[in-house]
Amino acid sequence: MTRIMTTETTTGGPTPDETDTTTGTKTVGAEADFHVPDDPSLAAVDDVAAALHTDIERGLDADEASRRLTAFGPNQLAGAPPVPKWKKFLAQFNDPLVYLLLAATAISLVAWFIERASNPAEAEKLPFDCIVIVLILIVNAVLGYAQEAKAEQAVAALSRMAAAHATVLRDGVAVSVPTSEVVPGDVVLLAEGDTVAADGRLFSAAALHVAEASLTGESVPVTKNAGMLATAVALGDRTNMVFNGTSVTQGTGRFIVTATGMNTQVGKIAGMLSEQKEEPTPLQKEIAFVSKVLGLAVCAIAVLVLVLLAVVYGFNSTQDIIESLLLAVSLAVAAVPEGLAAILTVVLALGVQRMARHHAIVKKLSSVETLGSASVICSDKTGTLTRNEMTVQRVVTASGEVLLTGTGYEPVGEMTDVDGRVIAGDGSDGGTDGGATRDADDGDAVRFGEAAAVLRIGAVANDGQLNDDGSIVGDPTEVALIVGDRKIRRGEEKDSESPVRVAEIPFTSDRKRMTVIAADATDATNGGRLTAYAKGAPDVLLSYCSRIAVGGAVRPLTDDDRRRILADVERLSGEAYRTLGSAYRPLEVDSLTAIDGIRLDDSGALAVDIADQADVIEHDMIWAGMVGIIDPPRTEVRDAVAEAHAAGVRTVMITGDHPLTAARIAKDLGIIDESGTALTGDELDRLGPEDFDKAVRDVSVYARVAPEHKMKIVDALQSQGEIVAMTGDGVNDAPAVKSADIGVAMGITGTEVTKESAKMILTDDNFATIVAAVREGRSIFDNIRKFLRYLLSSNMGEVLTVFGGVLLAGFLGISEPGAESVTVPLLAVQLLWINLLTDAAPAMAMGVDPSIENVMNRRPRKPGDRVIDARMWSDVIVVGLLMAAVTLVGMDLYLPGGLLTDDSAMGATHDEQIVMARTMGFTILVFAQLFNALAARSATQSAFRGMFANKWLWGAIALSVALQLVVIYVPALNVAFGTTPLDPHQWLECLGLAAFVLVGSELYKLVLRTVSKRHV
Repeated sequence: MTRIMTTETTTGGPTPDETDTTTGTKTVGAEADFHVPDDPSLAAVDDVAAALHTDIERGLDADEASRRLTAFGPNQLAGAPPVPKWKKFLAQFNDPLVYLLLAATAISLVAWFIERASNPAEAEKLPFDCIVIVLILIVNAVLGYAQEAKAEQAVAALSRMAAAHATVLRDGVAVSVPTSEVVPGDVVLLAEGDTVAADGRLFSAAALHVAEASLTGESVPVTKNAGMLATAVALGDRTNMVFNGTSVTQGTGRFIVTATGMNTQVGKIAGMLSEQKEEPTPLQKEIAFVSKVLGLAVCAIAVLVLVLLAVVYGFNSTQDIIESLLLAVSLAVAAVPEGLAAILTVVLALGVQRMARHHAIVKKLSSVETLGSASVICSDKTGTLTRNEMTVQRVVTASGEVLLTGTGYEPVGEMTDVDGRVIAGDGSDGGTDGGATRDADDGDAVRFGEAAAVLRIGAVANDGQLNDDGSIVGDPTEVALIVGDRKIRRGEEKDSESPVRVAEIPFTSDRKRMTVIAADATDATNGGRLTAYAKGAPDVLLSYCSRIAVGGAVRPLTDDDRRRILADVERLSGEAYRTLGSAYRPLEVDSLTAIDGIRLDDSGALAVDIADQADVIEHDMIWAGMVGIIDPPRTEVRDAVAEAHAAGVRTVMITGDHPLTAARIAKDLGIIDESGTALTGDELDRLGPEDFDKAVRDVSVYARVAPEHKMKIVDALQSQGEIVAMTGDGVNDAPAVKSADIGVAMGITGTEVTKESAKMILTDDNFATIVAAVREGRSIFDNIRKFLRYLLSSNMGEVLTVFGGVLLAGFLGISEPGAESVTVPLLAVQLLWINLLTDAAPAMAMGVDPSIENVMNRRPRKPGDRVIDARMWSDVIVVGLLMAAVTLVGMDLYLPGGLLTDDSAMGATHDEQIVMARTMGFTILVFAQLFNALAARSATQSAFRGMFANKWLWGAIALSVALQLVVIYVPALNVAFGTTPLDPHQWLECLGLAAFVLVGSELYKLVLRTVSKRHV
């Protein structure tokens, strides 16, 4: 029992909650004392009304409603505060590599100030290195900010689900008020089509059906009643309660509001969403790891080089300090792939565009790769694996059983026998008019006629409506009967020939049946003879039948007939069908007042409504048969599930629907085998931690689960090392969708809250699209590995070139003979240009590289597997060493000493020699990296396999070559980059040495392939 005390506050809002530690009750304020039952479904209506101080006949008065609105606050959900735009922008700089580059920028700026102060004549007018690095970082941040998903709006979307207005009793008068003004204790009136404004306890329900699929996952509208429940049950089974955000499909009702705003069931889901923190994706974790490794490696190398310089040369002047600091900057610039973040963003964005063309909209870029790593797809059933469109599939009559093909609300399909053979009929109504007996050998025509009669009865005793555009009004189960009837009739019968409804005895949860009295429109005598058509629970309806229709004739219903019919009911129910029986009774009169036994007043009119004289109508009825109705699986999903399993991706169904229904659909889709069963939420609650983990590892179907169960299952799978994709469409799916590594929402049937919580939205609501997205994600991941291999090996070549140039400066002639200071082998601006030139365009082109092999023929990548594994690091080091070697050899050609010296370098001054050597090394390193772009497309396959398949890569190479020529031959850029023009002879040397990278890489791959074949 929860005690709620309300009072007006000086702020006009609700007072803070306080808990009475002696009673465990919650208090708000300190004036009126409410004792609201913790579970109103277990309390009598009078007790709930007394606890909330309300009169169910008059409702609240206007003053009391106003006071409670002030005390409790508006009936709306709390929204999460938006993240300021400036914080989102600054978050783009939260990366170790960025920190490293900022540190390098600061060092370079200090060095520029020192040089400017000590030697202003030779110092640069502006710190160009700093400016360029900062500009690159800003560009990267702008790209990342522009591509990030919009701020989290899941809770706000939940608020938009609430009804705009609700009809409540105020001072005994029904008035319409904004939903936000509904307060605890209000009496709310419900009618067909209404959206429930708050949680509440029903005290009146007339044929009331409420669709709760968005909250509980139950595919069939729930029949509601006002009776008190004996024991606590799951949310979906609280038949005397209604919940915020659900909708009325049929009937009327009244309820007392027991919870509003964040205290409703939808509010609790909103609370779970706001408390759920997003985990970084595997790719984000890996890039963070790579950034840390690179940062530590660069710092270690820089410290080592500076120590080496101090030991070998010493710091004898300010210039030594400046040059040493610039060397540290050069190492940082060489090691850090400045464009990594921008390239990754663009590659992922291109992947997002490709997915969008295939009906998958990815809201968060990093989620693209996560899909490719998914090892488990947890899917809701209703609307995701199934169509969320009830369909008649079985019709059972006295002469046998037939099937109806087609799914959903499109009236297209055929009648077949159980073996799939099409059954054609003659359009007979199967005997409802007492027609002549058929030929006994005409079995197909008999079954067709009997089945048509069953569907005709169901369509007449019906309040549903199927519109021409395919939309429906009313109970989906009733609409399914209309669709089945139209499939059989195929438009042969005009609307004017349909039976005309005269009276109705409505369905109630107590009666479990509905009867309609209709006139035969084809009988012109006195407006048509009357017939009573009934549908309902087969076991109930059967008790009102004394006859059975067989082959166009009517005979007495025997005990054997009853046993057979009940056995068929049990069989279909065991196969997860919802069964409905059909019966009829020709009344043999043309007016209601002429019905034998009907109660009339003195004037000859009906004394009481026909609905109150059911006993006169519903007896001696003729059993026609029954139907089996189910929400069928999507036809394309079975193949998608099979493809996912072949790729090592497990499919798990998590639904709020009935266990039998869940298991049946799972078997049809191949999620479980014929011996598999579903585990319910109640059974999960009884499991200990170890047993729960084991169940999650082994069980693939969960039924009758609450949102908390879905989150718990997803969390358990993640703790077991699985990368989980969670699909869903209803409000009940939203917390688990957000908790999963990648949440997938349905774009057509999905609720707004689920779309906002998800990282990906399917615009066609097709489960098969998820598998296609997994395939695309794996291809994108492969391409990410390609450009990472390329970027890291190229940057490794730059680092080893700088490091080797410092160590071997004296031997190669980089340092001027007799000088005590060190000269860097390549300038920081040259290294930065190399990164800009060769890292950006070729790496982006690799992001759209076509797949060479079938990515769905391998198991998912394990969470512990590195994107950059030991094998890739070995590739990076081998190529980096080769690249540094050919670059230093090219420089050695134009420097005195060392191993080789080109004749053209003889007689030049050291300054001229170092400029030419740097130009050679600079150009060789550029072309070596371009050759590496061809080699890095595969770790083992030859670069010549599919060499020209990626036209974008060749375009990027051509662009890089053109820009390098500009730097070499434009005089102004010669000064900025410290270069000098090259002659044809020197170009041959550059290209020949750079090509060694491709040749060496091919030989290395050949060795790897040979060793791999021997192991196989």
